[in-house]
Amino acid sequence: MRMTYRLAIFDFDGTLADSFPFFMSVFNEIADEHGFRRVDAEQAARLRHYGPRDIMRHVGMPAWKLPLASRSFVERMRQNAERIPLFEGVGDTLRELDRNGVQLAVVSSNSEQNVRLVLGPELGALVGYYECGMSIFGKAARIRKVLKLAMVPAAQALYVGDQSTDADAARKAGVAFGAVTWGYASIEALRRVAPQREFATPADLLSIMRC
Repeated sequence: MRMTYRLAIFDFDGTLADSFPFFMSVFNEIADEHGFRRVDAEQAARLRHYGPRDIMRHVGMPAWKLPLASRSFVERMRQNAERIPLFEGVGDTLRELDRNGVQLAVVSSNSEQNVRLVLGPELGALVGYYECGMSIFGKAARIRKVLKLAMVPAAQALYVGDQSTDADAARKAGVAFGAVTWGYASIEALRRVAPQREFATPADLLSIMRC
């Protein structure tokens, strides 16, 4: 029997928003700006099988540059939010979860402004809790904060994401991790971190409402 969840916490980029094409379109510009190595399309495809720390090593980005590069990406995305679509089916899935009493939250290293811009007013209003703007390695504390605000036990919450760092954050916060197959990291890479759930399409997320 599968667990049902009262709180669904989502990563944003690569989970709700199909922002990878935009990310790749500006990656080399950001690399030049901050002094790490460019990547081509073939390298980008290979890097989907790496974890974030491995990717940083591959492109020669020291940890101290990550906040600077992240800010550059967030600002470019703010200026181009109309170019970032949600994955097909995400809107309907969020509406259905909300109708069935599942609380919704977003914990993302992107900015709350960008998340709201891409979600739009209607879907954005369905999200009860936004914790945004932290390092990709600092999500666990924000997940715990959402649990406290939502007054939901960790056992009844699921963090849904597309990166191994999302799985690490979920584990540290004591919540289950649901891996999506459509995001930045390959599902093979995500299986190495043993997700409790896998979702092949956004509509599959509706299964968290039933045993």
